[in-house]
Amino acid sequence: MVEVADGNDFDQLRAAFKEARETKGMPTAIIMKTVKGKGISFMENQVGWHGKAPNDEEYAIAMEELGKAGE
Repeated sequence: MVEVADGNDFDQLRAAFKEARETKGMPTAIIMKTVKGKGISFMENQVGWHGKAPNDEEYAIAMEELGKAGE
């Protein structure tokens, strides 16, 4: 069985994991489609941020933007 979910959507992630736990008698794969840096203006879809830590100023901006995204 294959489950496909938006890896940036916690509700879809929970549903995919629940379905996988409930599936018996066959292997299950979960494909999570994600956006790198989702919700952070200067990181979103910017491959250069993969494996790179933000400096203190960038971190503060990112946390502010993520806080607003959760509202």
